[in-house]
Amino acid sequence: MIILPEAKVSVRRMGREGEPLVVIDGFSGMVDALLEAAYDAPYQEAGAYYPGIRAPADPSYLNQRQDLLIQVMREIFGFSKAISVESSTYSVVTLSEEALVPPQRIPHFDHAGEEIIAVMHYLLGPETGGTAFYRHRRTGFEAITPQRLEAYNAALAEDERRYGSAPAGYCYGDSDRFEMIDEVEAMPDRLVLYRGRQLHSGVIPNPAGLSSDRRKGRLTINMFLEGA
Repeated sequence: MIILPEAKVSVRRMGREGEPLVVIDGFSGMVDALLEAAYDAPYQEAGAYYPGIRAPADPSYLNQRQDLLIQVMREIFGFSKAISVESSTYSVVTLSEEALVPPQRIPHFDHAGEEIIAVMHYLLGPETGGTAFYRHRRTGFEAITPQRLEAYNAALAEDERRYGSAPAGYCYGDSDRFEMIDEVEAMPDRLVLYRGRQLHSGVIPNPAGLSSDRRKGRLTINMFLEGA
């Protein structure tokens, strides 16, 4: 039987729009076991948007903190009927800055609907990089809803005309296009929840040190929860 340490939960509101950012430290009490499972998992290229490789991650360890997660989803995000895990993956950032395509060089959002909650479970320390959150300067948007999507895409096209292509590299901090509004640091066994519609980007402190070797690279667990 795993004796869970006490989890420390903090909640803050980001930027002008006040969307919640939930940080739970000491979430699982089993980082070493999660890392060992991650090392042995079958990875493949993640596709067009994630700059690296991914493998399936068993989300059943969330059950140990089920009561806490239900409380967070209900009291912070307003879901009271049902919660489901839509996806769960081990993720390793591998692409060099030169290999990034234009959409990977700017902040992104995962899903415009309010029902999707993004989860980042950090397994390693701050040297591997956390997550930063952004406001789009031209529109003032910090979250991209279905109602905002057309205007946001048009504004991105206008940014492209005015500033040219985003420079090759992982974004961090303020730029002509975006303003950073918050940041969460990676810590072992820190789990972070935020709406998938938030503009955000992974923080990559040392792009030259990225590796496809999961024992050396920036390894996290990424999940999406759906609430109702």
